[in-house]
Amino acid sequence: MSSFPVTRLRRLRRTDRLRSLVRETRLDLESFVQPLFACPGEGVARPIEGLPGIAQRSVDELVREADNLRQLGVRAVLLFGIPEEKDAEGSGAWDEDGIVQRALRALRDAAPDLVLMTDVCLCEYTSHGHCGALEGDDVDNDTTLELLARTAVSHAEAGADAVCPSDMMDGRVGSIRAALDEAGRVETPIVSYAAKYASAFYGPFREAAESAPAFGDRRGYQLDPANVREALRECELDAREGADVLIVKPALPNLDVIRAVRERFDLPVGAYNVSGEYAMLKAAAARGWLDERQAAVESLTAIVRAGADVVVSYWTKELADWL
Repeated sequence: MSSFPVTRLRRLRRTDRLRSLVRETRLDLESFVQPLFACPGEGVARPIEGLPGIAQRSVDELVREADNLRQLGVRAVLLFGIPEEKDAEGSGAWDEDGIVQRALRALRDAAPDLVLMTDVCLCEYTSHGHCGALEGDDVDNDTTLELLARTAVSHAEAGADAVCPSDMMDGRVGSIRAALDEAGRVETPIVSYAAKYASAFYGPFREAAESAPAFGDRRGYQLDPANVREALRECELDAREGADVLIVKPALPNLDVIRAVRERFDLPVGAYNVSGEYAMLKAAAARGWLDERQAAVESLTAIVRAGADVVVSYWTKELADWL
């Protein structure tokens, strides 16, 4: 390769059209997923303070929002549920008439072309806010597996295109796969939160999903943010158990993990651009400290550049307009 002055790398940076022509990483709206929060009631669109632009919505309002998303070109949503009542086991998670199940049926009828993904976890449904059934003050891993499997099957039967276990129990992908197959749902894919870290960036989400633990924290089952080799072991086990997609969460603090997963596995790799990442940029933009659109697109580009094929992001709706 010749050097300066023969080689001038700035030549291809001179105009926006030249830069676009040789751009290595491009954002494709078809790869993005919009999270939605389903809540009881009718005509409810309750803004979430920590997530500007995001709201808890009743089923009728979710249908309205889904129609808006479809018109913008968004192809996929990820559903979370806020039940009317909670209990120690989180039984609302697999209730045939549960909030996510009702939302799925309504969205399936109203938006048959929309990819409907569901979060499979118990934290929104348990009275204690942890991701599974308790044995004393600890989450009972093996008891929780059956409850997660029941939840996944109920979601598939209500119309989910894919189920997304986010609990971080050992063996949950295998249990869910077996339960789905036994229920005749062999074609329902499992999008596993394979590497979900115990992160400080989940705060606004816990407000949105009303899922903060009543005591302690989730470090006993979510990954230590210092570990990448352990994340790869989690991914390997989930792949062996039948996961169809591997998600890394949160995205921006773990770009190296996304890259490592991409290089190790041939499965599609997902990344969750979580609530704290979104809220930070929103807050800074509100103070005039940065340009939100430019900062958001740069962040999302970094996630895709690291190797993510699918990105769950609260910016999906706005990205549809920007692109």
